[in-house]
Parts: sequence; C-alpha cells; structure tokens
Amino acid sequence: MASTDNARRALIVIDVQNDYDHRGNLEIEYPPFAETLPNVARAMDEAQANGVKVIVIRMLGMATGNVFRPGTHGAELHPEVARRHRDHLIEKTLPSAFTGTDLEYWLRSRGIETVTIAGYMSHNCDMSTVVHALHMGFGVEFLADASGSLAYANRAGAVTAEEIHRVMSVVFQSRFAAVLSTAEWAGHLRAGTAPERDTPYASWQRAVADRQAAA
Repeated sequence: MASTDNARRALIVIDVQNDYDHRGNLEIEYPPFAETLPNVARAMDEAQANGVKVIVIRMLGMATGNVFRPGTHGAELHPEVARRHRDHLIEKTLPSAFTGTDLEYWLRSRGIETVTIAGYMSHNCDMSTVVHALHMGFGVEFLADASGSLAYANRAGAVTAEEIHRVMSVVFQSRFAAVLSTAEWAGHLRAGTAPERDTPYASWQRAVADRQAAA
C-alpha cells in the first residue's frame, strides 16, 4: 500500500555508477546520462529535505566482465551520488535490489510502505526492483526523468533506447508503479499527496479510445 507519510517512504537510487556516464563502458542513451543525473541528485536532495530515507544501490560485476568490475573507476558510484547523504548503502550482484541483500529487512524494520525508484537502467535493474517491490506489497513510484536506457539488438530483434524507456514507463504506470517526473515527485512530498496510479484495463481502454478517435 502506498503511503503519503514521508517517514514511511524511501528513495532507492539504483546503480548510478561511472560506467553509465558518457565515458563509461555502458553509456546511458535515452534520456542521456547528462540529463538524468541532475534529476537523480535533485531527488536525493529533496528526499533528505523532506524526511524521506535514501538507500543507494551499487552493482558489482564479474571480475572478468566488461562493466562494473570491482576495483575499476567504472564500478564506483558517480561523485554526484557518492557525495550526497544516504541512510544505507547496498551492494548487489543481480538486477533486483532485493535479491541477496538486506533491503527488504531494512525497509520493513523502519516501517517503510512506499519506495521510489531512480537510477539505471529503466528496463533492467529498475524493472526488476519495481516488480519485486510490488510483489512484496510496497507502494512503488518511478522517476522517469531520473533514469534511462540503452538500445539493444539481438536475435529477438532491435529496439532503440527511447522505445525501451518509453514502453517501460507506460507499462509501469499501467500497474506496477506511479510514473512521474522528479519535479512532480518533489511536489507530492511537500504537499503530502499521492501521485496518480492506474490499471491495465483503464490503460487499454484509453488506447482503444485513441484508436477509435484517430480512425
């Protein structure tokens, strides 16, 4: 269940590490890292100012892998995140921030009911954490302008970073999370209000109505 009580809310900042920067080995393409990083930083500042707990997540890659190799610059938290206040730091090795970590215990022991997801990537670690959190009974929010995606091409097909990020945002809003901008989220924190949520049925009905209107 979602909460409007800031003391029962937490911001989860996922994998904002140097490998995602434009000089890194896994550069975020859409929205660009340079545009989304300031929103991650703002979300952390707004959380601290409004009594929302901040949990920072850091991905640990394989010692022989291409990204987030332990001991490398790319694996380190970006300085904008590293220098800001946090209440807890978690290191993980799988996409969901809950898997193999103490995140669930940490949240429940502090009475947290709603988690807000920012960081990278929309379609990978964010997606896994959003779905995991929903299944555990947390209210979930996703800051679409404080995250981003990559383009993919594999045997299943090809898709742009914009398409991945947009589709994930629409799917999240349909059931899994309230999707909003960092500025909108900050407004809700100050006002003690809840963002709009949706359902798969209502989202489908709007799509049908849009098609009929365009016919």
